[in-house]
Amino acid sequence: MPKPPPHAAAATSDATAAAAPAGSETGGVSHGTNFIRNIIEDDLRTGRHGGRVATRFPPEPNGYLHIGHAKSICLNFGVARAYGGVCHMRFDDTNPAKEETEYVESILDSVRWMGFDWGEHLYYASDYFDQLYAYAELLVERGDAYVDSQSAEQIRAARGTLTEPGQDSPFRGRSVAENLDLLRRMKAGEFPDGAHVLRLKMDMRSPNINLRDPVIYRIRHHEHHRTGKRWVIYPLYDYTHAISDALEKITHSICTLEFEDHRPLYDWCVENLPVPYRPYQYEFARLNLTYAVLSKRRLIELVELGHVDGWDDPRMPTLVGVRRRGYTPEGMQLFCERIGVSKADSWIDMSVLEQAIRDDLEPRAPRAAVVLDPLKLVIDNFPADLREPCTAPVHPHRPELGRREFALTRELWIEREDFAEQPPKGYFRLSPGAEVRLRYAYVVRCTGCEKDADGRVTVVHCEYLPDTRSGTPGADAKKVKGNIHWVSAVDGVPAEVRLYDRLFAVPHPGAGDRDYKLDLNPQSRTVIRAWCEPGLAAAQPEQRFQFERHGYFVADRYDCRPGALVFNRAVTLKDSWTKR
Repeated sequence: MPKPPPHAAAATSDATAAAAPAGSETGGVSHGTNFIRNIIEDDLRTGRHGGRVATRFPPEPNGYLHIGHAKSICLNFGVARAYGGVCHMRFDDTNPAKEETEYVESILDSVRWMGFDWGEHLYYASDYFDQLYAYAELLVERGDAYVDSQSAEQIRAARGTLTEPGQDSPFRGRSVAENLDLLRRMKAGEFPDGAHVLRLKMDMRSPNINLRDPVIYRIRHHEHHRTGKRWVIYPLYDYTHAISDALEKITHSICTLEFEDHRPLYDWCVENLPVPYRPYQYEFARLNLTYAVLSKRRLIELVELGHVDGWDDPRMPTLVGVRRRGYTPEGMQLFCERIGVSKADSWIDMSVLEQAIRDDLEPRAPRAAVVLDPLKLVIDNFPADLREPCTAPVHPHRPELGRREFALTRELWIEREDFAEQPPKGYFRLSPGAEVRLRYAYVVRCTGCEKDADGRVTVVHCEYLPDTRSGTPGADAKKVKGNIHWVSAVDGVPAEVRLYDRLFAVPHPGAGDRDYKLDLNPQSRTVIRAWCEPGLAAAQPEQRFQFERHGYFVADRYDCRPGALVFNRAVTLKDSWTKR
């Protein structure tokens, strides 16, 4: 991961990121270009893989997918779709101590939610345990692998550094017969965890540390979520990954940039074992997002320490979290398209993601009037028993969606910020003597207010001007600068509204040696009681709306139900962080 810049201004700006090269892969065929597409098109032109394109998405089932994975999902599944190929869904389930079926199911659900499907191509590294072990015995028999009985600390100490070569293990000279015997006894479960490992016999003096006799098998006495207690030795990722790709006949194994130094080991495995196919590995820059942490270790810590309410907390950068917040798969795909695919690590500002969500929701989200900070408005000259019908467009630019209906009544709810007893200069909403239009209804003139014992305004009084009804002839002759939304106090429905904001208050949480948890945003969630126009009473879980003047909201997928409305704010109408 690149080091964060010394101040927020150096982070990638909204405009810079939005201008990223076109050609990222999304749910549809991209008509732009990037270096991965160039490689694939060149391979198709030269017939390198017989005209085939086969990619794979290989998560480890030890946590929930996050926004960084969304980029990889869109790239791997997207290029396969774009070139008429296939993308394999494969779980790297080689560490039973950290893996659970819960994570498997969540990952599959998230990939489907993102808009992709693997068809019949669902695989697990554990599908290949027998073949991986057979190759391990072959390597031992050829003298290319040996059993090392050093502790993990001893192996680490002897590995060397970037400037100092490693030292040979004292067990490197074991005979083939002894190594084979020990390996088989490891497999039979005779030894405790850490007693032995199997290492490739490569070059302890290689300038690439990954080639200094890498460990390819370790002992783990843990029950596996698929194979149970059958195995007590498990292969490591670099070994498993290369062979799995070869067994599945993957053509383009697309990884993030941190695996670039591992590619020589990948190539060695597929070139020195009798695998049925020769895949190739390519690397692209991972996603680094400001105001977020994408480290799996840190995400687990946030959950376990109770800083968030679980993996699907809408403040979390997990895919289950952003889904619950109201983000859409199309918005996520649009974001991935805008940030592009490159070989250079960089930082993407959170505002780029938020703008992609806005741009996706704006043309599709039905509008609704919701008052988040209610203040009672009484129209003193409006009949107390009258309910005057009003209508408004479901969407201002999509007349085919029709209109929504509600009633104007004598008592309304308005936003507290829409009244000021002593208004500042340039304030065009309600104040004593001032006139504003009630949206979709009449112009009203403020006549005064009531206060409680502490001086807090509790009720605002006004009078409506009868000839100013919106949509009636001559109504527009009365010009006013203010236009405020409202909800009937008679028909309005209450709702719990959760105002979510960025989880961290700074662009680069934990920069330097700072504890990243000290950078948590104490205002990342505010829960309020709001009043909604009556049509929202029928809101369905995961239905999204634009609350006029406030932003985009979603009916909570778990907590929202008839009679108990709960809405989560997905994103504000415009970026409010540029002013902070």
